[in-house]
Order: sequence, then structure tokens, then C-alpha cells
Amino acid sequence: MTHTNNKIWSLSFIFVLVSNALVFMIFEMLLPTLPLFVTSLGGEANQVGLVTGIFMLSAILIRPFAGSLAAKFDKKVLLILGIIIIALSTGAYYLSTNIGVLLIIRLIHGAGFGLATTYFATLAAEIIPKDRRGEGIGYFGVGETIAISVGPMIGIMTLELFDFQRLFLGGMSVLFLAVIMAIFIKRAPKGKALDKQEKHNVKILEKRVLFPSLLILLIGGAAGGIMSFFSLYAIEKDFTNVGLFFLLIAAASFAIRLISGKLFDLYGSPIILIPGSILAIIRMIMLYAANSNGMILTAAIFYGFGFGAIFPAVQTWCMNLVEEHEHEDAMASFFNFFDLGIGGGSLLLGLVATAASYQAIYLVGTAVYGVFLVIYLVHLSMKKQLMNKRKVA
Repeated sequence: MTHTNNKIWSLSFIFVLVSNALVFMIFEMLLPTLPLFVTSLGGEANQVGLVTGIFMLSAILIRPFAGSLAAKFDKKVLLILGIIIIALSTGAYYLSTNIGVLLIIRLIHGAGFGLATTYFATLAAEIIPKDRRGEGIGYFGVGETIAISVGPMIGIMTLELFDFQRLFLGGMSVLFLAVIMAIFIKRAPKGKALDKQEKHNVKILEKRVLFPSLLILLIGGAAGGIMSFFSLYAIEKDFTNVGLFFLLIAAASFAIRLISGKLFDLYGSPIILIPGSILAIIRMIMLYAANSNGMILTAAIFYGFGFGAIFPAVQTWCMNLVEEHEHEDAMASFFNFFDLGIGGGSLLLGLVATAASYQAIYLVGTAVYGVFLVIYLVHLSMKKQLMNKRKVA
């Protein structure tokens, strides 16, 4: 499919969407189960955060090379390589006999994840018509959204029925299916032509997307601690419907993405980011004060609406700020800041949990989303003032 028509859906777009969803499904499957695996190896709360943090550090270090690699090799081949690394690393987790071995595997896993997530996003943007990018990226993210619920449920159910070895080997099998899907992706001719442009230096940061990347850093910081420690918080609260919690997040995120992308294309980021952050704040407060299963499940719905709208909106915003041949740089910065937030959030909130309780994590999360909202509102105010000055001039 090329950009000469205005259609989003094609076989290649479906393959990109599904393959990306499978990668994220296994990633999400490990979020609530790896903390349990760490504790089974004798690890403590701060080491749970370290396992998550080192994964994200590896992904962050590899992504600045995504643009230069894409200038030398076909990004589809690089995508397939990244998924294979993820698959083999996931299967290798069962070899871990101590935290040290686990950390080494997490480093390798993170490198593959850093490459794959960057090229998934840029290949999707390559296929989607530019004037429908917000809508298309929203649909693309639906697969990730479904993975948010299905992945944790599969992980938890597998542990209940089997063991960690089958969890990891099963995840590896699913990821090889993602490899097969990626093989059948057909790149847009315009994308291949852009690859041949004479560039590309390693770019640590794409400065044009710095502000939205800082916003997604905050989102990642809150999400990392919340998702990494929720299964342990559930035990603390005697909450047994962990799978349903993630399912409701996914259902709400799925529903909101069906309309949020179109709204972004029509009206821009404010109509998404302001209400999205408010809904996320409500969710954090509800989880902190939760005294019943119903309250926790309602919080999941609010968070699904908030996060499900914010993430693709900021992602599309970053893409729109650069030229099409620079999407790798924009997505590298976007995902690096998001992963830095997840890794840093997991490490810091792990310390919070150790010093206080898992409940305190959600109080901190409330503050993070509050900062997000204030910074964005200040940005809008300054932007409006600047536009008014230019009109006067």
C-alpha cells in the first residue's frame, strides 16, 4: 500500500499490527510474572525494580543506532532480527539460577526489544496515509492495548496451571509466530526510497521531539512502577482478580483508541492529553484509597481510558514534528524516554515500596500525572502567547 490513496487497512498493516501485538503480549506477560520469578530466586523488591530497569537501559542504549542502521540495512530485516533476539531471550529465562544470570539475559532481551519497537512504529507510519496518521497509529496501538490484558492473564494463568519454564518457553513460541508475521510485511515503495537518502549519523536525541518525549517520560515513570508491582500490591490487598484488572484496562484502552486517533487528526493533542491525564489521576487516587474489589476494577477502566488515549497521541505528535525519513530518530527518542521512565520508575518506586508499602506507589503516581498535566497546560499557554505575539507583529 502506498500513500497515493487514503486507506489505512492492508495486509501489510495487519501483519505489522499483529506481529507488534504478539511482541507486546509477551512483554506484558512478563511484567506481572517476572517479579514473582525474582522473588522465587530470593530477590527483594528493589531487585524487582533492577530487573525491569536494566531491561529498559539496554533498550535505550541500542535505539540511537536505529536510524543509522536503517540507512545501511533494510529496516524490515532489522525488525525480524530484533524479534528473534526477543524470542531467544524469553526462552532463555528458565536457565536463570540467580539474579545475576537473569540480569544478563534481560540486557540481551532489552536490546532486541529496543530495535523491534522502533522499527514496528516506523514501518506502521510508512504504510499509514500521512493525513490519517493519528487514526492509523491509534488502530496500530489497539494490538498493544489488547496485549496489556491478554499478556498478564496468560502469564498468571500459566503459572497457576504450570510453572516458570513453560511460561518462558511458551512465550518464545509465540514470538516466533511474530517473526513469521514480520516476514510477510511488504514495505511501502516510498519508504524504501527514503532509506536511500545520504545520511545517517547516530542521533542520541531528536531535539524536535524533546517536549513530547519528556511528557511520555512521566507517563512511563508512573506506568513502570504500577504495572511491575501491581501483582504484589494485589496480594497485599487480598485482591484475586488480577487478570480481570488487566482485561478492563485493555477493554477501556481499546474503546478509547477507536475514537481518540480521529479526534487527534481533527483537533490536535489538547483534546486527548488533558482529559486523558485527568482520568489517569482519578485512577491513581482510587487505587491508593481502594478498599474493595469494585473500586480497584473501576480504577482499571479509568486508567485504560487515560493511558489508551495519551500514548498513541504523543507518539503521533512526535512523528508529525519530523520528516518521514526521520521517523526512526523520532521514535527512538520517544521510546527511549518512555522506557527510561519505566525503568527509572520501577527502580524508584521499588525503593518507595521497600521503605513504605506498595500502596504508596499509587500516591507517587498521582503526583506524576499531576505534574504531567501542569507542564502540558503551561506549554499550551506559552504556545498561545507566542502565537498572539506573532499576530501582533
